[in-house]
Amino acid sequence: MLLQRVITAVALLLVLLPAMVYAGPLPFAAVTGVLMGAAGWEWSRLNGCGPKGALVSGLGLMGVLGLAWGAWGDAPWPAMVWWGITALWAAVLVLALRQGVEAWGRWPVALRLPFGWLALAGAWWALVSLHARGLGVLLSALLLVWVADIAAYFGGKAFGRRKLAPRISPGKSWEGVVSGTLAVLVLACAWTAVAGVWAPATQALYPILVERGMVVAIPALLLLTAASVAGDLFESLVKRSAGVKDSSALLPGHGGVLDRVDALLPVLPAVMALLAGAA
Repeated sequence: MLLQRVITAVALLLVLLPAMVYAGPLPFAAVTGVLMGAAGWEWSRLNGCGPKGALVSGLGLMGVLGLAWGAWGDAPWPAMVWWGITALWAAVLVLALRQGVEAWGRWPVALRLPFGWLALAGAWWALVSLHARGLGVLLSALLLVWVADIAAYFGGKAFGRRKLAPRISPGKSWEGVVSGTLAVLVLACAWTAVAGVWAPATQALYPILVERGMVVAIPALLLLTAASVAGDLFESLVKRSAGVKDSSALLPGHGGVLDRVDALLPVLPAVMALLAGAA
């Protein structure tokens, strides 16, 4: 299993890294668009679509993203769009997590399916928009989620006593959440310190937030970390409702694409909302 995970991770990096560092935006948009289309296929399977319907949904989402790219490229969206997507995510997360696993299956499919497609499309546009702002901005947003997740895992393993949401994800603990939050704050401090002596590092999420004052930066980082945790829990809730362990088997050793991007989905639009107006 470990070897399988490593092989899959290396294969993904070999595809993603060249697209990320390529000078033009198209390769990154194309690679991430394909991944979001695959995630759309998984979302549809988890929420009431049969095999053919899920395939059509995934391909349709990929096609819509391609058409959107053809029409607008990586042109920035107005700040109110990002805040609107963030507010929608907040409402769905609070409602779904409060109601629990059993209630999710009672939500109308006509609501569940479009929400997932919109969430994936919004996250994709946030990805390409962050990429357009620069590699530092993109990596700082991705690292926030990755660092929070890794620190929460090891912190939960070492200190976890109080379960966060035992009926949704029994392995997660409040101690893990605290560990992840502290790790994000340390990351932000370290990145900002480096930015003080290395100019290229200033073009990233953390220095931009710190420039607005700690009364803005700290709450923003706490909320982004909370969104990361909630996004992870939300996908676990959807999978439990569907009675599956992984969103698919597309990524051997890792499950599906949704399993890898779940925490990013609510975070990326929120990052774009926070960066709105920043140079």
